[in-house]
Amino acid sequence: MGDNAHDGVNRRDFLMIATGAVAGVGGALSLWPFISQMSPDAAVIALASTEVDLAPLAEGQAVTIKWRGNPVIIRHRLKAEIEAAKAVKMEELKDPLARNLNAKDGDAATDQNRVVAGKEQFLIMMGVCTHLGCVPDGADGKREFAVVEGATKTGGWFCPCHGSQYDTAGRIRKGPAPQNLEVPPYKYLSDTKIQIG
Repeated sequence: MGDNAHDGVNRRDFLMIATGAVAGVGGALSLWPFISQMSPDAAVIALASTEVDLAPLAEGQAVTIKWRGNPVIIRHRLKAEIEAAKAVKMEELKDPLARNLNAKDGDAATDQNRVVAGKEQFLIMMGVCTHLGCVPDGADGKREFAVVEGATKTGGWFCPCHGSQYDTAGRIRKGPAPQNLEVPPYKYLSDTKIQIG
């Protein structure tokens, strides 16, 4: 009789463990669709990096492309714009940091630290105002480079929402924006082709 009682306890323990295991696996399987839907969409993964050919961009022209759902401004700067950006004294800047994901943290916001050496004519930066995330425009509203009163004499970008003004290197000069426009991670694949991301 003692053996039968002992067998009953073992069977009961087995049934309890098996029932608990089945319930646990069933619960995990029912949660899987919710967990998997948090993974990035295939379109987002495809946009992790993008290639841009700079050859068609004439001196003085700008283009805005999309990368990871955000605008990226690419400007083929004039020599006067580069010289104006280099002439700015660091103590005049509202934000002294380069904000360049290709440079070291804490690098100064010199024009040289916001572009690639030897390719200073191409300025590549996020087209998202650091105040409230608006898209900076030219004065004509075309999201292109424009002469902006007060930013520099040669031009800059203007955020129409609250009046932030950025110079020819994308550095904040006036208005409520606290930081310079961010430079995204990018590299040159050839003399005229870059990969962003």
